[in-house]
Amino acid sequence: MTSLDSKISHAFAKDGALAQCIDGYDEREVQTEMALAVGKAIEEKQQLVVEAQTGTGKTFAYLISAMLSGAKTIVSTGTKALQDQLYYKDLPLVKKALNTPIKTALLKGRANYLCIDRFRKLQQQGASHNDQVEHDLIQIKRWSGHTLSGDLGDVPGVNESSMAFSLVTSSSDNCSGKKCEHYDDCYLLRARRLAMDADLIVVNHHLFFADMALKDTGFGELIPSSEMVIFDEAHQIPDIACGYFGESLSTKTIKELAVDISHVYYSELKDTKQLLKAAEIVQRCSDQLRLVFAHNGERGDWGQALKRNDVKGAFEQLNANLDFMYQVIKISLGRSENLDNCFERLLDVKSRLDKFKSGDKVGFSFWYEASRNHLQLNISPLSIADKFYQHTKTLDSAWLFTSATLKVDDKFDHFTAQLGIKSPQTLSLDSPFDYQKQSLFCVPRYFAEPANPNYIDQLAQTTQVLIEASNGGVLILVTSFSTLNRLQAKLVNQIDQTLLVQGDDSKQALLNAFVEDGDAVLLATSSFWEGVDIRGDALRCVIIDKLPFASPDDPLLKARLDDKKKQGVEGFDAVQVPQAVISLKQGAGRLIRDVNDHGALVLCDTRMITRPYGRIFLQSLPDMKRTRDLKQVIDYLEQL
Repeated sequence: MTSLDSKISHAFAKDGALAQCIDGYDEREVQTEMALAVGKAIEEKQQLVVEAQTGTGKTFAYLISAMLSGAKTIVSTGTKALQDQLYYKDLPLVKKALNTPIKTALLKGRANYLCIDRFRKLQQQGASHNDQVEHDLIQIKRWSGHTLSGDLGDVPGVNESSMAFSLVTSSSDNCSGKKCEHYDDCYLLRARRLAMDADLIVVNHHLFFADMALKDTGFGELIPSSEMVIFDEAHQIPDIACGYFGESLSTKTIKELAVDISHVYYSELKDTKQLLKAAEIVQRCSDQLRLVFAHNGERGDWGQALKRNDVKGAFEQLNANLDFMYQVIKISLGRSENLDNCFERLLDVKSRLDKFKSGDKVGFSFWYEASRNHLQLNISPLSIADKFYQHTKTLDSAWLFTSATLKVDDKFDHFTAQLGIKSPQTLSLDSPFDYQKQSLFCVPRYFAEPANPNYIDQLAQTTQVLIEASNGGVLILVTSFSTLNRLQAKLVNQIDQTLLVQGDDSKQALLNAFVEDGDAVLLATSSFWEGVDIRGDALRCVIIDKLPFASPDDPLLKARLDDKKKQGVEGFDAVQVPQAVISLKQGAGRLIRDVNDHGALVLCDTRMITRPYGRIFLQSLPDMKRTRDLKQVIDYLEQL
């Protein structure tokens, strides 16, 4: 046993550091096993992949090993919520238990920090906004007088999706850098300086891969080098990383540029009316390009979209007027530092937009996504395996990839292949929960398949029966907003319990309301399939509508399936099934979060039983007691 092994074992012992610091501490063999494996990975600079199921205590396992080793460590999480929990809750507890003066830092992306320059200019302009934005800006102003971090997540009384935040933050496009008069007081730079000096830095996957992409171009770094890199919620890495190794451009970026040019005209160059004309035309063309796509949330193949006359016309019109803007600004270069900065941004926009003129490139997917106000164009690589592998080889570091959901068909192959990880050490840790006693799983007999026209009616009827049996305390996870809307319409006047629906409020507000009510029903999709931790009696039943296969219309999925077909591989088995298995494991994992939790999981999709691939889904779930008889579930819920 090495010196580090001895320190780790003692920390997790019944009379160890954690036991002395945490009331009711319970020694877990699986937690110690993971911690020792992490310690070995650090000492031998290994790549370690760990599936640690709910209840194993993986966060403390890797934090304690990293801190006891003395290795400079980066911990990357999948969400800002987990990032904050880890930094503000878990880390202080571990530091106290180990009695260590280790320096820690929290680092987020640029859009999370107040930009002093943009906030001051916004106040000086005195522009009018709607009532909600005005309210939020007042809250931000009050908070700005005493904040030390500038982290906008700390602003009280402001929704995380507030439009006000985009007005008071900077982007890489509009940041003045060292030319800014507030450069020395910049909150973002202050956070980066603290990170450079820290022993353990907590980031999120988006920032990590933004930094990795930046290093790939040869331009500096956002995150310092380290001896240990830890990815928690590692199952999210492949999809997130794809977004940073391609290209993207939003009409929001173009409109922000046009607005800033308008400000230059009004504040500095009123004798150049063509500036205002160019800015107004480009804003109008950006809106017209968005409006040719009718539906909010619409995603599609950009190459196919360009074949439409209305799309091609709007795209060419935007390009032409960006050229006009280029000529107008060129005449006034040197007269205004702000305008010169806008010119550099314009060159970048034109360069990126040029890449979308063809809509086709081998190994990449060209796709678009229309939100309520903007259109985003994307070029995404079909695989990041080679690039990520090369990146790990350039760093003399140990690597840990951990999540509750990494294995498919009891193997890590799908995950490691996506990231190009070659011959890693692997470890599977079972949950300490007694699923046979704590839970019941049911795929009801005689259920219509999802493609059947009667399916949604049967789903609504079954859901209503289960809600009545459990008297609420139900989380309903569906695979599309279409199903969410149809199910909401059928339940809203049929149940006595409070019905909370995704979209009515922020995610955290809905979860808080669900727990406080105790007998509510929460209907949700997308982000609620993971990152939801409801312990105790408030959650007694999880209903999942169907196996969570990605939409066949998703342009990136289509491109990956086509790529597999060219390789002679069956795309459904190689791409769609593994992705859906991981998603189902995440959804099912919402039910039992503690040794005292009890509840039922109901999946209303008989394909798990009738299709050959159903075996893979079934064996991926926890070892719950199983039944096909819905009456047994009703009786079980009535007795809880």
